[in-house]
Amino acid sequence: MTDAAPVVRLPRERAQGAPARLALRWSAGPVLGLAGLGGLFAAWFVGTDLLPPAGSLIRQFSPVAALASLPDLVRNEDLLTHVAVSLTRVLVGLLIAIVAGVPLGLAVGSWRPLDTATAPALQLLRMTSPLSWMPIAVMIFGLGDRAIYVLLGFAGTWPVALSTAAGVHALDPRWIMLGRSLAATRREMLMRIVLPGVLGHVLTGIRLAIGIAWIVLVPCEMLGVSAGLGYLILNTRDSLAYSELMAVVLVIGFTGFALDAAARGVLGLWRGR
Repeated sequence: MTDAAPVVRLPRERAQGAPARLALRWSAGPVLGLAGLGGLFAAWFVGTDLLPPAGSLIRQFSPVAALASLPDLVRNEDLLTHVAVSLTRVLVGLLIAIVAGVPLGLAVGSWRPLDTATAPALQLLRMTSPLSWMPIAVMIFGLGDRAIYVLLGFAGTWPVALSTAAGVHALDPRWIMLGRSLAATRREMLMRIVLPGVLGHVLTGIRLAIGIAWIVLVPCEMLGVSAGLGYLILNTRDSLAYSELMAVVLVIGFTGFALDAAARGVLGLWRGR
C-alpha cells in the first residue's frame, strides 16, 4: 500500500485563501487587544481589591473605585474642561514642533555636511529630558501656558526633525535626477518631489511627537496652572481623593491611547492611498 500523495496547493488556491486569512487577522486583532486590556485590568483588580486586607489604603486605588469616581469627576471637577485644556496645549506644542522640526529635517537631510556637523548636537538635545529645562522655561517665560508650550514644542521637535531627515535620505535618487533633467526649480523640487516623498516619514515623526508631548504634558501641568489633567492629579492628591486620582490616571491613559490611534489612522490612510 503506497502513501497518499501530498496535496500541493496551487498559486491560485493560495491567492483565493489570502482574503480569508486577512479577514481572520483583522477580526482577531481587536479581540486580542481587548483580551490584553482585560488581563491588565484583572491584574490591577487582583492587586488592589483581592490581595490587600479589608480597610487597606491600597483598596482606594482599585479599578472599581476609580470607575465609580468618574461621574463625580465630570460633575464636580469639570473633567471635560481639563481634558480640553490639556489637548489644546498638546496641539499648540505639536504645531511648534512641526514648524521647527520639518524645515530642520529637510535642511539636515538635504545637505550632507550639515548633517555631519549637527548630528552630535541634535542627538545631545534629543537625549536631554525636556523636563530638565522646566526651571529655565519658567524663569524665561514665567508660570503658565507659554512655558508649557515651549517645553512641549522642544520635546516634539526632535522626532519630527529626525524622521523628516530620514525621509529625505530615503528618497529615490532617480526622482531627484528626473527633476533636475526637467530643469525644475528648487521650489518645484521641494513641492513636487521632496515633500510628497517624505510625508510618510513626517507623519511618523508627528505620531512619535504626540506620544512624547503627552507624556511630558502631565508634569508640566503641575507647575503654576489652574487647569489641565496634570493639575487635576495634584488637586486630587492634595484632597486625599485617591480613587479620583486613579480615575484621572485612567483618563490620561485612554486619552493618550485615542491620540495615538488617531495618528496611526492618519498614517494608515496615507500609506493605503
